[in-house]
Amino acid sequence: MTPTELRVTPTLITDARLIDPEADTIREGAVLIERGAIAEVFDTPEPDIPTDRVPSEARRDARGRFLAPGIVDIGVKVCEPGERHKESYKTAGDAAAAGGVTTIVTRPDTDPAIDTPETLEFIRRRAREVARVHVLPMAALTKGREGREMTEIGFLMDAGAVAFTDCDRVVTDTKVLSRAMTYAAGLGALIVSHPQEPGLSRGAAATSGKFASLRGLPTVSPMAERMGLDRDIALVEMTGARLHADQITAARALPSLQRAKRNGFDVTAGTSMHHLTLNELDVADYRTFFKVKPPLRSEDDRQAIIDAVKTGLIDTVSSMHTPQDEESKRLPFEEAASGAVGLETMLPVLLRLYHSEELPLPALFRALSLNPARRLGLDTGRLAAGAPADLVLFDADKPFILDRFKLRSKSKNTPFDGARLQGKVLATYVAGSPVFEAD
Repeated sequence: MTPTELRVTPTLITDARLIDPEADTIREGAVLIERGAIAEVFDTPEPDIPTDRVPSEARRDARGRFLAPGIVDIGVKVCEPGERHKESYKTAGDAAAAGGVTTIVTRPDTDPAIDTPETLEFIRRRAREVARVHVLPMAALTKGREGREMTEIGFLMDAGAVAFTDCDRVVTDTKVLSRAMTYAAGLGALIVSHPQEPGLSRGAAATSGKFASLRGLPTVSPMAERMGLDRDIALVEMTGARLHADQITAARALPSLQRAKRNGFDVTAGTSMHHLTLNELDVADYRTFFKVKPPLRSEDDRQAIIDAVKTGLIDTVSSMHTPQDEESKRLPFEEAASGAVGLETMLPVLLRLYHSEELPLPALFRALSLNPARRLGLDTGRLAAGAPADLVLFDADKPFILDRFKLRSKSKNTPFDGARLQGKVLATYVAGSPVFEAD
């Protein structure tokens, strides 16, 4: 059954702890699912519903576990076309379902780049055929992601592109970028930027500071992120475009983001699971599985980003799922590829912040589900009657040791291999149908 097919038989999930990111609450209750949507949310764990409406075999006892809106993950790399050996839509969909991710928003940094309606249609067809979750593609902002000529934004929107980005290949020609943003503004298209000053960040493998200097690593200052963000915000002011900064990871960039929102610009921002839970010291003895882009920041930066998510200054949290094969990671740190997989591990990793009392669950799911859905104009991300029944049921207290070889992704490049985590997904529902159920 594909995610677009509706489950006809009603389903009742009882005795659940309902996480409502809209109301900012957790309460005991139950949820009735009918024809792919949430039909009713009950404030009692065991509502009195006759069996002729919901038969006993269609009732799921949550046993006091958490039920939340499914995760909407912006910025997932699926390596079709070009590098299917790293990740396919089948394996990415399976990993997403096992991680409570019900919608993946894919990046266009493939080989070739997703910059034509024909390539985009291939992606959408492949996803419909094999993925167990919703797949929404982003398209390249410039042809070949080369920063010289903008893509046919209108045609790509008609073909199903939900946003436009050149990913980490920052457009260096400001005139080209301003023209693309002006055109996008006229169509109401969303631009997703990667806020980095490209000259300063070129070739960097770590954040500047004593730790990186002692290890002789090429570095970039966190100011490069602020400079890139300042340029992008200035172009928003000039063009009126809608902008989402994919990863804000440095405290120095937060005042710029705050000013942009205070001035009423249509600007939102995200951050990654890795920058919320790891810092520059985790690189330790040149462990390349911890090499991500932007590089891991200081502990002060990490704490500032957590606070920004908690207050809502940073709107979204994503996995920035980037599969890399063993050959590209088993290299000297400077030469190793950046990136880590995260679809299946994002929720248990981020639950570290819940267990350490740094981030309450409603705030976490506001950033994981509600805000990304709103930014993309989706009706999901909510736990309310009428919303799509894209849901995740999880046990926040279930301990386990992560074994990367058990991940469903083709690539196993996670920095959390062997880590002690707490929190397991029990079931994931897409349009009311179970696409994953734990043993």
